[in-house]
Amino acid sequence: MIEAHDLTKDYGDKRAVDGLSFSVRPGIVTGFLGPNGSGKSTTMRLILELDAPTRGEVTVNGKHYREHAAPLHEVGALLEARSVHTGRSAYNHLLALAQTHGIPRRRVEELIDLVGLHDVARKRAGQFSLGMGQRLGIASALLGDPSTVMLDEPVNGLDPEGIRWMRNLLKGLAAEGRTVFVSSHLMSEMALTADHLVVIGRGRKIADTSTKEFLSQASGNVVRVRSPQAAELERLIAGPNVTVTVLQPGLLEVHGLTSAQIGDAAAAGGVALHELTPKEASLEEAFMDLTREDVEFKAAELEDEEAAA
Repeated sequence: MIEAHDLTKDYGDKRAVDGLSFSVRPGIVTGFLGPNGSGKSTTMRLILELDAPTRGEVTVNGKHYREHAAPLHEVGALLEARSVHTGRSAYNHLLALAQTHGIPRRRVEELIDLVGLHDVARKRAGQFSLGMGQRLGIASALLGDPSTVMLDEPVNGLDPEGIRWMRNLLKGLAAEGRTVFVSSHLMSEMALTADHLVVIGRGRKIADTSTKEFLSQASGNVVRVRSPQAAELERLIAGPNVTVTVLQPGLLEVHGLTSAQIGDAAAAGGVALHELTPKEASLEEAFMDLTREDVEFKAAELEDEEAAA
């Protein structure tokens, strides 16, 4: 379990992390989301005590990272997949890590097979593609069979098969009762993988909720309704907090009512319904809407560029 309390980090006059408090529980996959520059990587560095907090603290399995006698057995982390000696083979890189913690050679061989690097295990890591480097980093994180796994952008460079493998791996680790904390910019994948989300912007926490609840709040009460008696239905459901948009003849988009409320009103008024579909926001839409004001680096709008030309 990871527990952060009032975690704050300043670099000079810039505050990278601002009073973060959250818990990452075992048994589920927790996604860590935020725009570029929001403080995700800094937070992960603070968890591993690669940086010291300006204020607050963070513990892993009840202790500060430095207090664990054998940290690889407690926390498996991937922050930068390229942090390897480029002249070493994948096998020797993992073996060197294993020997610092008394991990047997057979565990190295198990991890090589698990991440799919068997055919290139003796190849120098400096010659690896981005995806192969990610797989080596994941093997390093899992080497000590840790109870807590923390991965920063683990699907970077992976092909579709690799992304699916990663999704199943993370879910499998959580199902074993481990704490799994993972960041990603690939929203479609987070929607399939994460059970819970911690979202930050400009170093501050802006959401800490289940993925289901996050999407539900973003969707609001928006329902797509198709009826041969659309005009009559519109009259039946009219109200001060209800907005009806006619998308095309016989097809309405209703804001402010649930599908159950619309269905009940239609039944009471004898109106036939051919479709009654709640509209669900995608995780990408929900994330973009929530973090719109917290994006530090924005691309220039096309019209702004044209005006400046």
